Amino acid sequence: MKQLNFHHLQYFHAVAKEGSVTRAAELMNVTPQTVSGQISTFEEYIGAPLFKREGKRLELNSLGQVTLGYSEDIFNLGQELSRTLATQDVGKMANFNVGVVDAIPKVMVFDMLDCCFDLDKQFVLECHEGDLPSLLADLSINKLDLILSDHPLPVGVSVRAVNHYLGQSGVTFFTTKDQCEKYRDDFPNSLHNSPFLMPSRNSAQFQNLISWFVQSKISPTIVAEVDDSALLKFFGQSGRGIFCVSSSVEQDVLAQFDVAVIGRVDSLSDRYYAILPDRKIKHPAVDSVLAVAERLLSDK
Repeated sequence: MKQLNFHHLQYFHAVAKEGSVTRAAELMNVTPQTVSGQISTFEEYIGAPLFKREGKRLELNSLGQVTLGYSEDIFNLGQELSRTLATQDVGKMANFNVGVVDAIPKVMVFDMLDCCFDLDKQFVLECHEGDLPSLLADLSINKLDLILSDHPLPVGVSVRAVNHYLGQSGVTFFTTKDQCEKYRDDFPNSLHNSPFLMPSRNSAQFQNLISWFVQSKISPTIVAEVDDSALLKFFGQSGRGIFCVSSSVEQDVLAQFDVAVIGRVDSLSDRYYAILPDRKIKHPAVDSVLAVAERLLSDK
């Protein structure tokens, strides 16, 4: 077989992703006839069809599915090569794009990423906060170099990425200083029927708390569910309810907020992960961040 024409492969990839010759043509700024011609030429070269028509959509057949998998690998590798070459330009700083799942305490993220400013080679650090599905979508198209998450990479997700377990930490419960003794004496039973501020229900901590409450036969009065971990602490500081965070940032919470510790539960552990794109070359800052993160969580 003669050498593959990557120009044809690009047209195939566009049609496969869009499911329509017309939409692929609009995306590539060419006529539908041009796209159809390129697809026909590519199928003639292969000696077999790649699509089957389902109504108005073009669906991939089994050979088309295989071809799409290879084409995505090829184009992703091309983007990776372009990115790597761009970082070699004299005087040009390469961005280090980190996705952060919004449920992770911000002070923990700061501790993990602060080392980036001390590296010999300087990078522009870009932090992007969001939920895990949105961040994985950005990772899949090479917009991110790393995701810091409280969930591992979901099983069956169609993203070329790998999990890196960072460590785990127990959980510390807080309230205002004037209410601390009221809850501390009979902790954790004192949480029963007490006002409680829950983290986002999309967070791993939310699910862990619910399970622990059931096992411990504790039913707090949930007064709020808060996505933003910093906002949750402000509500707790104002006396709106008890809240909890990873014990790894307990001292930071005490230093930044006017609250006191009620108690700690080591069996109720938060786990943290780094999710990395499956690339030939990873960003130079990744290893430093992983080392710091593992050290922060090693004794928690």
